[in-house]
Amino acid sequence: MIKTEKVLHLKSSRGRKVRVVREHYLREHVPCFSCLCQADCANDGKVLSGDATHYVVPDACVVRDFLEILEFRELRGIIFTQTACLAVQHSRGRRQYNRLRSLLKDPRHDCVLFANEFQEYSYCPREKGETQDKWQTRCVYHAAVWYHNHLAGLTPVVMITEDRATVAEYSSLNAGVFVISTQEYLQTFCPEMQAAQELYCSISQALQEKESEGAEREYTEHLPAEVLEAGIKSGRYIQGTLNVNKHRSQHEAFIRLEGSTNKNAELNSDVFVCGSKNRNRAVHGDMVALELLPKSEWRGRTTALANEPTEEKSGDEMRSQPMPTGRVVGILQRNWRDYVVTFPPREETQSQSRNSQRILVTPWDQRIPKIRISTQQADALQDFRVVVRLDSWESTSVYPNGHSVRVLGRAGELETEIQTILLENSIHVSPFSEAQLREMPVNSMESPWGVDPVELGKRMDLRNTHLVFSIDPLGCEDVDDTLSVRTLPGGDRLELGVHIADVTHFVKEGSLTDLEARARATTYYLADRRYDMLPAVLSADLCSLLGGMDRYAMSVIWELDRRTLDVNRVWYGRTLIRSSYQLHYELAQALLNGEEAEVQELAHLAPGERDAKLAQLTQALETLTHLARHLRAQRDIGGALELEGVEVRAQLDEERNITALVPRQPLEVHETVAECMIYANHWVARKIQESFPQQALLRHHPPPRQEFFNQLIDSAKARGFTIDTRSNKALADSLDQAVDPQDPLVNRMLRVMATQAMSNALYFSTGSCSQDQYYHYGLALDSYTHFTSPIRRYADIIVHRLLTAAVNLDKGLEPSKPSANNKELEEMAHQVNNKNRAAQQAQKLSTELFQCLYFKDKDPQTDKRCVADAVIYSIRANGMLVFIPLYGLKGAVYLKNREGQVVSVRSGGSCEWQSGSIQRYLDHISTTCSSGTSTFNLFDHITVCISVQPSRCHSDTLHLEVISNRPHRTVEAQNPLSQAQARGRSQLVEEVVRLAEVASQQAQEKATRAPKLSKEEREFRQSKIPNLYSLLEEVRELALLDLSPCGGLGTGAQVLATSA
Repeated sequence: MIKTEKVLHLKSSRGRKVRVVREHYLREHVPCFSCLCQADCANDGKVLSGDATHYVVPDACVVRDFLEILEFRELRGIIFTQTACLAVQHSRGRRQYNRLRSLLKDPRHDCVLFANEFQEYSYCPREKGETQDKWQTRCVYHAAVWYHNHLAGLTPVVMITEDRATVAEYSSLNAGVFVISTQEYLQTFCPEMQAAQELYCSISQALQEKESEGAEREYTEHLPAEVLEAGIKSGRYIQGTLNVNKHRSQHEAFIRLEGSTNKNAELNSDVFVCGSKNRNRAVHGDMVALELLPKSEWRGRTTALANEPTEEKSGDEMRSQPMPTGRVVGILQRNWRDYVVTFPPREETQSQSRNSQRILVTPWDQRIPKIRISTQQADALQDFRVVVRLDSWESTSVYPNGHSVRVLGRAGELETEIQTILLENSIHVSPFSEAQLREMPVNSMESPWGVDPVELGKRMDLRNTHLVFSIDPLGCEDVDDTLSVRTLPGGDRLELGVHIADVTHFVKEGSLTDLEARARATTYYLADRRYDMLPAVLSADLCSLLGGMDRYAMSVIWELDRRTLDVNRVWYGRTLIRSSYQLHYELAQALLNGEEAEVQELAHLAPGERDAKLAQLTQALETLTHLARHLRAQRDIGGALELEGVEVRAQLDEERNITALVPRQPLEVHETVAECMIYANHWVARKIQESFPQQALLRHHPPPRQEFFNQLIDSAKARGFTIDTRSNKALADSLDQAVDPQDPLVNRMLRVMATQAMSNALYFSTGSCSQDQYYHYGLALDSYTHFTSPIRRYADIIVHRLLTAAVNLDKGLEPSKPSANNKELEEMAHQVNNKNRAAQQAQKLSTELFQCLYFKDKDPQTDKRCVADAVIYSIRANGMLVFIPLYGLKGAVYLKNREGQVVSVRSGGSCEWQSGSIQRYLDHISTTCSSGTSTFNLFDHITVCISVQPSRCHSDTLHLEVISNRPHRTVEAQNPLSQAQARGRSQLVEEVVRLAEVASQQAQEKATRAPKLSKEEREFRQSKIPNLYSLLEEVRELALLDLSPCGGLGTGAQVLATSA
């Protein structure tokens, strides 16, 4: 080891230049991480593959500016030098540096990090007068030469750079090391990578024109990082995340406060940021530092509905009470991502590009400002969605600068719009790689999978002792959970079992499949498809607890007192099960109701035996229902909430055309299954928390902020009800009492408002929170986790591993591998939380897309399906928000248009537009014109006409117009919760059931042979069942994130999940 010195020139907090001399140690033996190594380097971890034809060493400039290109998996044998990585860290910030670190850690990318500055023969001290860029280039070149010599010339080494002088200086110095430009490398070595070459051109053009902005400042400069840090510590500045109101994106944004950084006692809500100047180049999602304005400059949010997202008014009319208002003084962390944009019409493009090829494109996400990009293809891309990335936003530029990445597809096409939704939520689901699929077990007609005798000896065999069955949505393939219940000998004890797919037996920690599952974090369910977290051979076959198949499971089994249902004993462990019945919800409910129902598994039996087994199954279902009612009652005593979410299924035909929109029909069996799953999750949480008090993955639900209940309280008061929100128990009791015998929808809408007030339930590591923060507000449980869906949730896989470790600990066995520490577990929890939010938002946007597609080809003037009953649930300054029970839709109804006309009601109840005025009150809104005054009250039923409002740059939206102030039909006929509709469904629902039964019969015909995966299942990870949307589990995360669905709501209202 050789000791030397390294001189650094840094800046102090006051801006002075400081010369720092540090000790620097050089070593002869530094790992090369190449499988071609002949020197026996200690190459632990990821190494470069042996099938790379050459190694690539990018210089610091290439890594800094063209990292996106180096992320292509087709590029192999990439060596990132320590010099280049440090250059990225110092010049591009933490986000870009973390992106580079993630790339190096990812085993799917053939790249490594070489510590060239610690290698004795590759280290280059900086010479006097040498610029930093020249020194970094020299360091990278010497590292490339060292690699060539170290590997004895076994493979060529190519250094790529953007500096022509570097190519001229170094290209002829060493015969085995080639120095070429990045563009030449892509054209010569990767001619088939057209996407990478186009991306290179786009980035290069953006870099060349980066400095072409005018010198006049459009925004104030951001404060230095050290000033921001000191200001936040002192309380002068506030740290938070910028959230832009998508309905008024030009004028309204809010800073969601970071609780630990708020030292201002006056702040108990979000801070308002009014106008783009005060936003100071911050983009939605950025972490910013905010300075509060004087109270005299505080403003209120707009209470009116936004007429057009692209035509906003910035006046002061119709505003709420002034709220804390501030301006952005600095950016703490940019959270930029890929954005989908649309090019402007040809006439606008021509006017923009007289002097250059710089075009302003409009993002699909209305919260993102227009982006200036450089392109020569503006005319050719008129009708396409294009992916762009932001590069910079200088204070002299009105708009941020970016570059195009790739073309997504033609706007308006279904596949393009689906891919837009995925990309806008940062969801990337490329097909599983060959390497990942090679890790999968084989199950085919030629080589069927079977139970391993060794594994059988480690498990409790329940195949011949327990009646195990599953209850899922019709057509479900990824069966995570099964149940069992029986009376133990003596008759005074019951045994309840919850048996969950043992995914961790097949997915080993650290494997490629595990890393991919961790990256996805969840299965993504959309209206017409799903993207599985795990390969189909696991999710739809070997891990799916299908009827009649031997399967590995993780089980929780309780011994209960038959009379009191108290727990005498609980057992956790691995089991082997064979599900006797694969029931769907409607069939299970029919059996409970004593209705005539056909169970496919019993169809081949003789009548006597069939009746006996059917009675046994029905008895098990009844016992399970009795247990679930008891469990629910116990949680009700503690304050569990019964919230309401709007779930709609899009019924598709074989060509993926929408035939109907059907709201979910609630059944008691849904709650029965949910209670059993909640019970298992709670007991597993207790177990892993007890075994690993500092590193268990749990799920908590913080109490909502009281101001979020204002709409609920005011709406209930208008109907004569009092809502107590001091605790979850008080809220639950108040909601139970707020029932209108004449209109059951009133209680349902109040529960929807309560749902919107909730915060999100989140995963966390027990070592990062105090125990009083473990509480789950919605479920009224002191500890909770997710254990019951490991096929579709990565959090459950983590919990399964923790439970296995806890069971082994009880047996006195040492863990085979150290478990993740608190910091690592908290990072995983953060990743899973983000992906869950993205999945929920994508599902919501997908449903909205198909709702628009359903109405798009219908004439609202003639098609009766475009006219429906709606109930008013919120009053705004220029209209109201309504809920349409028939389709499960929520939207805005305007009573005043942009011409200043208001809705006037005729004597027969029909409506027309007339000149007049509008007046808003707490519980109603009135319009006055020459023909008189018309009033719309909260919870009134009105008739609306539904049409589609197309958008060229954004997603299409539904437009609701009031055509009568009277109900379209009787409330009972429209209310999906009414007993009448529960007994006799509408024609739409009957059609859904008929198609689903056909799908079920087809599935049963295939059940007699081993499951064979289709091409779609293998390649695209999606089901081929006609009713694909029915794969959504009926009891799931409640209430998708729904921030102010119609404007003026700000960013406060959020929702949570019942199954949490």
